[in-house]
Amino acid sequence: MLNKFFIFMIFAELLASTSQVLLKKSAQKKYSNFIREYLNWFVICGYGLLVLSMVVSIFCYGGLGYMGVVVMEPMSYVLVMIMSRIFFKEKVTPSKLAGMALILGGIIVFHTLG
Repeated sequence: MLNKFFIFMIFAELLASTSQVLLKKSAQKKYSNFIREYLNWFVICGYGLLVLSMVVSIFCYGGLGYMGVVVMEPMSYVLVMIMSRIFFKEKVTPSKLAGMALILGGIIVFHTLG
């Protein structure tokens, strides 16, 4: 059943995935000193989105319950894989596709039967 908490949880996972992409983008750059490596817009925005994602996830516990939120967490693996393909041109292998299908299948089975 698609309720507002399910949609919010997908949004939280999208925020967390975007955060991971920003942090990876920052890690790929060279910085002039130690401070600039950790105090730049990619890192600050990345960690800010991660905190926002955590707050939205905590909000979702009220409507999805503990198991509902925990089952939705692996959705970020799927989103990170898609975003890595788009932004970093990373290769999507058949084993990654199989893993993505299993993750999505598990989420669908849990939310339709559970």
